Amino acid sequence: MDIGRGSLADLARLRDFERGRLSSWDRTGGNLDALRVRPGETASLGEIEGPGCVKHVWVTLMTLPPEAHELCKTVLRCYWDGERSPSVEVPVGDFFGVGFGLRRNFASLPLQMSPQDGKGMNCWFPMPFAAGARFEVENQGESTLIFYYYIDYEAYRALDTELARFHACWNRVHRSAGTAARKGYTRKDYRLDAQRPVGAGLGLGGPWSEPNLTGVENYTILDVRGRGQYVGCVLNVDVFERQVNDWYGEGDDMIFVDGEPWPPRLHGTGTEDYFNTAFCPTQEYSAPYHGITVYSGNERWPWGGKNSMYRFHIEDPIRFESSIRVSIETGHDNALANDYSSTAYWYQVGRREPLPSLGPVETRIPRPDPAGLAGSG
Repeated sequence: MDIGRGSLADLARLRDFERGRLSSWDRTGGNLDALRVRPGETASLGEIEGPGCVKHVWVTLMTLPPEAHELCKTVLRCYWDGERSPSVEVPVGDFFGVGFGLRRNFASLPLQMSPQDGKGMNCWFPMPFAAGARFEVENQGESTLIFYYYIDYEAYRALDTELARFHACWNRVHRSAGTAARKGYTRKDYRLDAQRPVGAGLGLGGPWSEPNLTGVENYTILDVRGRGQYVGCVLNVDVFERQVNDWYGEGDDMIFVDGEPWPPRLHGTGTEDYFNTAFCPTQEYSAPYHGITVYSGNERWPWGGKNSMYRFHIEDPIRFESSIRVSIETGHDNALANDYSSTAYWYQVGRREPLPSLGPVETRIPRPDPAGLAGSG
């Protein structure tokens, strides 16, 4: 079954499907149109039988009494074709495109947070399945979760056998490699050297001149085996302490496909470059395929605190036949020691390994804002 191209050009095509929906509407006919999920409970959002494709997901939520970091403590899971372990397991705020349990108004093609202040969360990633789907939400907080949702899908007679299954997983490293301090560098080592060519670290010495010839200590966004294609990520960098140079964006993206050695065929030139911005951005911005949703620095501490950004490979998905490792340096040669977290999105067939564990809820809570960044986040 053709799941549709999802564009205005194809909107007049009368494809063979039936529209369906799972939602939290009040089955008594009243107006209590939300799930109430008590602390520690997992609630079903519904099941779909047979072949089909989820085309849109919308949610909004609150907790009673109000609880901090509820978007980090609420976990969304999706299962395809009777699988026992989920293909999607992500804290709900991260899944919909912004880290640190924050809400922001932003618009990309597959993910959006809508007014008021990012409370309406939307996903348009297509999620096909051949033999059913089920969805659940878990409340890992201490207050009652009030959860509203739509899951809009198409039901088919049969599913195209070439379609892979949608996946999403979350990762966090509370302190990245920090090779600059480990190697004894100090602030004076970053001094400008007029004798060095601009292409060599923009003329900066010290840690910026150290080679990274393996990518071993890079932060890992995604590391899976199987056949599929990577379609993007949300990356969150929390610069929580003053370092010899706080600019995190010199870290190159390195994407290793099918077990290839270093250097990978997909080697980038810097974190802000991979996220399609340039020259140390200090503005929030959103576009269909890339953006910066959270910037918390100030004039005294540029880039300090919380930074959240996204890059979606909608026009340029990255195919892999046996494996993929999507990684990024944490500063050039992983010089900086920052807090990194991420959500990766990809399609895959024949996955046999469970997703990485989310870990205890306390390991997902963001750091307090550092001194000197009053009002950040």
